[in-house]
Amino acid sequence: MKDYPLTFRNGHLFVELEGGLWVYDTGAPTSFGETPELPFGGKTFPVAENFMGLTAAELSGYIGIECAGLLGADVINGFDHILDLPRETLTVSTDELQVDGTLVPITDFVMGIPIVTARIADSDYRMFFDTGAQFSFFQDDSISDFPEAGPVTDFYPGAGPFETDTHQVDLCLQDLSFTLRCGTLPGLLGQTLMVADSQGIVGNETMQGRVTGYFPRRSEIYFA
Repeated sequence: MKDYPLTFRNGHLFVELEGGLWVYDTGAPTSFGETPELPFGGKTFPVAENFMGLTAAELSGYIGIECAGLLGADVINGFDHILDLPRETLTVSTDELQVDGTLVPITDFVMGIPIVTARIADSDYRMFFDTGAQFSFFQDDSISDFPEAGPVTDFYPGAGPFETDTHQVDLCLQDLSFTLRCGTLPGLLGQTLMVADSQGIVGNETMQGRVTGYFPRRSEIYFA
């Protein structure tokens, strides 16, 4: 079992590894960074230089914080994780970890990215659980029924920055209720969700100020 410093800054989660900050991103299939290999959780992993052309330097520019790279599902999914944001600690283990809280089952993985069931306005939707997403996304016309929350700018590997209008969407994961700032993905980005039979992305707003257990090998997420 290993503990690492974990921080939430500029809408993103960062874990400190080898003296550098790495974006902690369950929504990215591939890790990439400035170093060709990375020790994590007692193992050493090869690391690509970029993902879909996005480098660590460009990622730092988009986020506004200098980071050494991004930790994606290819590394994250081999471990149990407890993300304790109040204590600013990430605990990682190849053994099973436990968190007392509400269980949100992972119903599927697409390219290693977890999918959960979210309930919005009495309907169920398949949505990606993405710790790298500072905003959530809801690809349904009913988003216009929710209160407007203004435009935001986000970015996506291979597509760069984009702007979207957002709404305050009431969403439930099991018996947990959230009001999340949701936008819509434009063009081809939105179509990638359709290919996965998914209607949106649940971002890291759900994790702020709480302890989250992410156990991909058991297809479980716990919110304490």
